[in-house]
Amino acid sequence: MGISWSPKIGLGLALLMGLSAGGAAHIFGSNALADRSDKAPRASVDASHFAVSKSNTDGFPVIKKGDFTLIDHHGDARTSKDPEGRYQLLFFGYAKCKAICSMALPNMAEAIDVLDSFGLPVTPILVTVDPMRDTPDALKLATAKIHKRLVGLTGTEEELDKAYKTFQLKKKLLFHHAEEGPIYSHGSFIYLLDPEGNFKTLFAPVVSPVRIAEISAGYINDAKKMVVN
Repeated sequence: MGISWSPKIGLGLALLMGLSAGGAAHIFGSNALADRSDKAPRASVDASHFAVSKSNTDGFPVIKKGDFTLIDHHGDARTSKDPEGRYQLLFFGYAKCKAICSMALPNMAEAIDVLDSFGLPVTPILVTVDPMRDTPDALKLATAKIHKRLVGLTGTEEELDKAYKTFQLKKKLLFHHAEEGPIYSHGSFIYLLDPEGNFKTLFAPVVSPVRIAEISAGYINDAKKMVVN
């Protein structure tokens, strides 16, 4: 539904521009995808030339580490640290959202596919803002329609509040729809985390999947260079 902005972000650029290595922006619309489970894989390409010039962008939130302990759609505990040692793309939303989620989640899913074609597998994550309805079983059904690797996370109000505060997320119950139930406004950013759960950067939902993938690849490549050096 509506988009909630943090005062610390303070910039109207979030819906106007996407991050890039050199600070330029490319914006493309994205069609919502009803079911991506059978989408054909992309051909592998060399993404080693992507890089970033700094670890964060001026004016964006100061998020040191995305600490949380929540429950995934299999009913297992999961922290902000990726168990497979992968970078992560994280979004806050809910399964029955028909507004911003219907653009951001397909964008994120396609960015994951592009990163796969780069040979850089990244874990997509959805943290619910509607825990009453987004049970593990409900998330299991919803996430499978978006991307086969999408991890749905829920938890208690206290556990989720910790995650919301860490990422400076604001959510608000707007009203109860007669047929769709509770309708929420919530933040719209897609967050890039490293394998340890450290915040690296964020993307507005209007940034194209290819651009999200290119920028994410830059952070992953830079991390690899640091390990080698």
